[in-house]
Amino acid sequence: MLWLDQLLILLPGLALVIWARVRIARARADAGKIPADLRGAEAAERVLRAGGVGNLAIEPASGALSDYYDPRRRVLRLSPKTHDGRSLAAIGTAVHEAGHAFQQAARSPWRFVRNALAPIAGIGAKVVAMLIVAGVVIDMFRLVEIGIDLFLGLVVIQLINVPAERDAARRGREAMFAAGLLSDEDRPALDRLLNASAWKYVAQTLPYPSAPRFGNRTETGPQPIEPVPGAR
Repeated sequence: MLWLDQLLILLPGLALVIWARVRIARARADAGKIPADLRGAEAAERVLRAGGVGNLAIEPASGALSDYYDPRRRVLRLSPKTHDGRSLAAIGTAVHEAGHAFQQAARSPWRFVRNALAPIAGIGAKVVAMLIVAGVVIDMFRLVEIGIDLFLGLVVIQLINVPAERDAARRGREAMFAAGLLSDEDRPALDRLLNASAWKYVAQTLPYPSAPRFGNRTETGPQPIEPVPGAR
């Protein structure tokens, strides 16, 4: 009976995570069918320049789903499919991550929310998995309870992060139009991708293969981002 009660508690959060993953996967698949002239890294460079942040390092990252902006080292790291891909999915993903650089350059309050909460998703997901698996293996129900409570707490925390991700997407979208990289025809697919991507850290509250690794060291020394005068 106790196991059933905990399962019922778990289901709402689990359903939200699954929904977020399906939404992201569908949006990326649709955008991936639309070809682009530029690689994701090239598009990110142009967008950053158009937004007044042209001195940011852009580097390839290992593994899938490893696209992220490192605010500490001020490096935009893109997964192989995003860095070298020539599709709207690659460009849209790169532009979304570039939006976090715009947040930092504009000194947006949302950058504090994202920088504080985003790394928790991947680390917390691993701890949740270990607690639940260990509790089942050694038949210690208390560990399972702690794992489920932690998982639900992570979901709530990452829901707070969704507006910060939406703000980054908005900034990236605006810079993309300013750079002339998007046609009106492709805008609906891009909007679906960016709106779905705002939920990526909710999707990562359970273990995700090759999830982003925050704080990876880089051999290059990126230049600092200067605040953009008049940035919002």
